Amino acid sequence: MEKNVLEEFESLNTLQVSGETLKTHLKRMLENSSQCRAILESINRDTGEYRIVLQGVLESELSES
Repeated sequence: MEKNVLEEFESLNTLQVSGETLKTHLKRMLENSSQCRAILESINRDTGEYRIVLQGVLESELSES
């Protein structure tokens, strides 16, 4: 995996991107995680707004870069 992957993951909280682009970033993160889970924090049935927290552990060789 290339060296700037961690920087790419760290930039997720500042990105305002399309759903497809976000899906690509999240898929890459999940594929490089040894453990992961999703927590639905909230959902507003009136507006459709939701908040999901992803929690996991990146593969050791990735986190050592």
